[in-house]
Amino acid sequence: MMFRPSLFHLLFYCATQTLGVKIQSEPEVSGEGVIQTELQRTVTLLCLPDGGSETQADEELVWLRNGAVVILREENKKGRSSVCVTPVIHEDNGATFTCHLSRNATIRASVTLNVTYHPQLSGSEEVAVEDESALVLRCDIWANPPVSSVSWTLNGSAVDLFAGGFTVTNDGFTSQLTASSVEKSVHEGTYQCTANSPVYGEHSKRFQVTVTEKTMKFPLMPMIAGLVVVILTALLAVVSRWSKITKCCK
Repeated sequence: MMFRPSLFHLLFYCATQTLGVKIQSEPEVSGEGVIQTELQRTVTLLCLPDGGSETQADEELVWLRNGAVVILREENKKGRSSVCVTPVIHEDNGATFTCHLSRNATIRASVTLNVTYHPQLSGSEEVAVEDESALVLRCDIWANPPVSSVSWTLNGSAVDLFAGGFTVTNDGFTSQLTASSVEKSVHEGTYQCTANSPVYGEHSKRFQVTVTEKTMKFPLMPMIAGLVVVILTALLAVVSRWSKITKCCK
């Protein structure tokens, strides 16, 4: 008859001593453990022991960022511990912050940052290229979430890839427009690269391309070598002439 009450008390005691950790955040963490934020914002994380232990205020906490220990002040380790990410940068995207008990690393909680940002496209750029030379224009389209489309225009109309001999490449980070041999009548003008973000809308950059006349390029090294030969020849001639004059004067 004494077994059941004792077992009940034992189970009750274990339940009240069960301890975990929880992370509170600003902005709030989603049910999937993800915090949505943007570049240059601030994310505040607070780790707390979560359980019925009367000694939880003395529990020492440890923070990890992608598995690496975060250095904390002594007063920021026991009972509750906070970490501030400011300003949020590109490298924080996908970073996982984990808080665990110092005495038992298996008792832990984690959150992951999802940093959204638009492609860095704005303003204009002056580009000068010689006739019959290659034209290369690049747009930075790196964004989170990725851009849904990229388009190129010339003087307000879609670039005619075939007529202008253009090639467009896109690796998810950079969109590049290339023409191997430019002509003033075909390639000079105002180019615009436009990337469409599903979150931030359209962002564009302009390029004012000027095609200049082709200049003659002289080979520098052969010219230097030829000049050295001429100078040495002149010096030898002077030395030879001086030698003859000296002999005549004896």
